[in-house]
Amino acid sequence: MRIIPIGFAQGPAAHACGEDSGEVPKLDLPLARREFLKGSGVLMGTLAAGSLQASLAPSTAWALELKTLSSADGQTLIALGRTLYPHKQLPDAVYALLVKDLDAKAADPATAQLLHDGIAGLDKAACGSFAKAAPARRLKLVKAIEGQPFFNTVRGQCVTSLYDNDMAFAVFGYPGSAWEKGGYITRGFQDLSWLPAPPAEASPPPYLG
Repeated sequence: MRIIPIGFAQGPAAHACGEDSGEVPKLDLPLARREFLKGSGVLMGTLAAGSLQASLAPSTAWALELKTLSSADGQTLIALGRTLYPHKQLPDAVYALLVKDLDAKAADPATAQLLHDGIAGLDKAACGSFAKAAPARRLKLVKAIEGQPFFNTVRGQCVTSLYDNDMAFAVFGYPGSAWEKGGYITRGFQDLSWLPAPPAEASPPPYLG
């Protein structure tokens, strides 16, 4: 296996707790050999064999050591990340990058307290475990804390953690930086496959000099 070295304000009311919970269904991804895990928690998972993401990693198994957050905290943040930015095609390994970056920020005691209180608040509102709540329930709970410091901290980190990495690039078809390779004219300028092809007069071949 490889390792990816990779306060709660007035929130949603804890009511209607009788509903069934559901299973939750850059590249700075330096991968190091397994070593003794000294952190507060560990997240572990696998990439689907033969998947695009698995081709970018030296192993289909991944583990993330957490220095401040617990394993349960990490699972809650993964579920929160998926609720805020749901992408079925992105594996948990990508959402674990969100946890990795938030865990690093939690080295600051104030940020750590903000995260711990926010996670505890979500679990309390979910009457147990936010990570195991049904998706519709999680969405309702997240909407109830929209705009609060905890919500803003996690949502803001999602933008870079989830989308600025090679696994996400591969899923969404972004070929990466091109300026040092001569630009995009010959590297995907007209390679869109998810939109209808425009008429020739609207998108003539690029001028190459």
